[in-house]
Amino acid sequence: MRIAQIAPLYEAVPPKLYGGTERVVSYLTEALVAEGHDVTLFASGDSVTSAKLDACWPRALRLDPTIRDALAPHVLMMEKVRRVAHEFDVLHFHLDYMPFPLFSTMDTPFVTTLHGRLDLPELQPVFDAFPGAPVISISDSQRVPLPQANFLNTIYHGLPEQLLTPQAHKKPEYLAFLGRICPEKRVDTAIKIAAQSGLPLKIAAKVDKADQDYFKREIEPLLSQAHVEFVGEINEAQKPEFLSGAKALLFPIDWSEPFGLVMIESMACGTPVIAFNRGSVPEVIDHGVTGYIVEDVQGAVAALQRLDELSRTEIRAQFERRFSARTMARNYVDAYSALIESARRPILRQVAVG
Repeated sequence: MRIAQIAPLYEAVPPKLYGGTERVVSYLTEALVAEGHDVTLFASGDSVTSAKLDACWPRALRLDPTIRDALAPHVLMMEKVRRVAHEFDVLHFHLDYMPFPLFSTMDTPFVTTLHGRLDLPELQPVFDAFPGAPVISISDSQRVPLPQANFLNTIYHGLPEQLLTPQAHKKPEYLAFLGRICPEKRVDTAIKIAAQSGLPLKIAAKVDKADQDYFKREIEPLLSQAHVEFVGEINEAQKPEFLSGAKALLFPIDWSEPFGLVMIESMACGTPVIAFNRGSVPEVIDHGVTGYIVEDVQGAVAALQRLDELSRTEIRAQFERRFSARTMARNYVDAYSALIESARRPILRQVAVG
């Protein structure tokens, strides 16, 4: 199958450090190539892939301080894809609703994976205007705000099986927080959980420019506590050691997280997840198997007393069963095949009538 993967230009594919969407695009692209498909990746020029790379901008926009209008490079990329769309069996976008106006009028089948939050009121008229635009959700809970969208399927994210693996430790000693510092991720709640449980907390997290004021005002004053260690942003190679050394990953989110890649990263290392019951959490965490789903700080502290009931070997096995990149890629190929077949039906009907 000839497949185009169209990634955001904000980060390289894969990102050098933090970057959820571009990371998933990389995992999917590599898995599709491994499955024998002819894949072209439209992304920034500093991306690294075994697919054909069509560089749509010299380097990731986040690393280019001269860029003031991030939309302009994406518009150029849309035009570049439009001109070669006929060369592909399917176009797979990771740019939210951006492709809807242009590609809804073209013959080549396309689909968009929605990676972000869908509960913003301004999205309603967009999806009302394009009710036929095919989209894929990354959790069933993500769909709730947009029942009118043309969801083809829910496909969970996956990781390459050997990307993150359990590392040998005598005994995990700390709690971990991994990801991005922002109000909805609630690292302040993680600090509170660790304090009440009497365990140290290591925070490996990125601080975006948009969240600098929040970090300075709300979080930085909390980092001086004796039980807290702020590690900062870490890369992929550092994650196995960081996660394997943790008694549990804390995921005390305060919003409807569409997926939460960090949860399956933790599971890949055999580390249980203590997560608040929001968004995709009940779909990703198997309560009592890969971690515990709780409602509040008290529930999280209580769950930490039950970690010995969980098997780190079984957590890793459950990751392999549910969240490998190979499983993700095969689920997407099924979606592509359904799209291609659907696009062929009107042509076949026209031929039959003719």
